Amino acid sequence: MSNPSTEAWPEGVARHVLDRVDSTNAEAFRRGPDLTGPAWIMAYRQEAGRGRRGRAWRDPQGNFAATLVLRPEGGAGDAARLSFVTALAVHDALRTLCGPQPGFALKWPNDVLLNGGKLSGILLESTGAGDRLGLLAIGIGINLSEAPDTAEVEAQAMRPVSLLAETGMTVTPDEMLDALAPAFDHWHRQMRAYGFGPVRNAWLARAAKLGETIVARTGTAEFTGRFDGIDDSGALILTGPRGRHAIPAADIHFGG
Repeated sequence: MSNPSTEAWPEGVARHVLDRVDSTNAEAFRRGPDLTGPAWIMAYRQEAGRGRRGRAWRDPQGNFAATLVLRPEGGAGDAARLSFVTALAVHDALRTLCGPQPGFALKWPNDVLLNGGKLSGILLESTGAGDRLGLLAIGIGINLSEAPDTAEVEAQAMRPVSLLAETGMTVTPDEMLDALAPAFDHWHRQMRAYGFGPVRNAWLARAAKLGETIVARTGTAEFTGRFDGIDDSGALILTGPRGRHAIPAADIHFGG
């Protein structure tokens, strides 16, 4: 499909497109020491993709698998906020390519939903320790053409969906990258110039279940409450019978 409204490729950002790779994040770390600036690494086939907490990410032909690798400014907290920049960029790039589909939404912290199913996942990995990060790899998987079968995902996981099945629209990985790189550059520049506030507000404007009751499960506890937003660190704000909680990391379940 043609897309004349996509912005120009961001200046100073490299682009590497591979036929196949084990993992775009792994390739990013292999190439990272030799990079002179940010770089996108995309593969038409990713054979050992990873999701959060070491979960497998299946990547059929025609889906999008790419990593942006960069040397982050600031510490680990600043790098973590880039997950919200990335989710916004994926959301807005999809809207650029597909038009104002009402079904796109963001699920904390960084999943992109379509018609209530999981369309895209984002994985941040870094080298270094504490507040001295060396390289940051932002891996992005998007089910453009095919979604995994529900039997392939873990119990209670959100239903996976594909763009093609839900909308009938065909978007190629190259078209996705052409739209995504400028969208990320836009929101990254917004955060660098004005702080996290504009990114947080834009993310919340696209958030699924804001103001509704959700369940947050950490490794040791479960919280049920009203989703009241995110704080300056990106932590989930949940208000329930035991009061107001800021939860930095959890698996979110909508129920129903």
